[in-house]
Amino acid sequence: MNNAYDGGSAGRSPGSESTVARTSGAMLDGSAGASRALSRAPRPLPDTSRRVLVMAIVNRTRDSFFDEGRTWGLEAAVAAGLEAGRDGADLIDVGGVKFAPGDPLPAAEESERVVPVIAALRRELPAHVLLSVDTFHASVADAAIEAGADLINDTTGLSDPRMARAVAEAGASLVITHSAAQPRRPLPHPQYDDVVAEVRGFLGERLERALTAGIPQERIVLDPGPDLNKSTVQTLEMLRGLDEYTAFGLPLLAALSRKDFVGESLDLPKQERLEGSLAAAAWAVQRGARLLRVHDVQATVRLVRMLEVLEGWRDPEGPLVHNA
Repeated sequence: MNNAYDGGSAGRSPGSESTVARTSGAMLDGSAGASRALSRAPRPLPDTSRRVLVMAIVNRTRDSFFDEGRTWGLEAAVAAGLEAGRDGADLIDVGGVKFAPGDPLPAAEESERVVPVIAALRRELPAHVLLSVDTFHASVADAAIEAGADLINDTTGLSDPRMARAVAEAGASLVITHSAAQPRRPLPHPQYDDVVAEVRGFLGERLERALTAGIPQERIVLDPGPDLNKSTVQTLEMLRGLDEYTAFGLPLLAALSRKDFVGESLDLPKQERLEGSLAAAAWAVQRGARLLRVHDVQATVRLVRMLEVLEGWRDPEGPLVHNA
């Protein structure tokens, strides 16, 4: 598999962090406020030179394109995050507003949706499962990081001019995603002269902005934004140029799960796009992607584990009895 990183740190030991044990529902007892604040400090991203991270999607929206409100309720959202952790997710990405065009949601209301989920998951999940919030508002990022988020997944590529500074000051990590429209605004019939070059230029400029704001390079992830303000043909062309984005030398996130480019490639509705999504994920990993944002955690974790074994980054789980 392509590896865009110079470092050669060891991969995970066999079976480490592959599942998350079911945790109790015990809440923190309120002792030692300073210790509690320290325990919620953003945790660094794991090294991905010999590892692929699986990011589970949990949406607190009524109109998400795939789950369509299944995790709208607070208890349902927390339960989905815990289940994703047990299924082997490395990160849980919590969103309160979908990317697609629509009426703006006040940032305070968005915070009310995502912050309680982050707080509960930070209490309940083991420390190796990191937490992400999908938002383009710096104020929501501030509140989420205070509650325990480690990563801000900004699908608008720093549309809020305060976002980079907010993430830097909090010591969190950042996903910089390419999209062309203003947040929640439609962009009918998007046009690109050279989609690969234009996405690369956008990511390079936003990366420079993040670095200037003080976010260390090791806390930045890039996402070329498949399907975001792109047609299926444009997305496929962009993905074929994936090496242009791994050339930045940073971890690359591939958000491919159940998307329309998969459906239109196979003429399948979103409920029948699992196999196509897994094929796209494997293809992207082979070309340098190191984070996969997905709906189907268990299937993707198994895919990733097998790719890691084939690459020699982890040992087989065993027992090794075949022709032994």
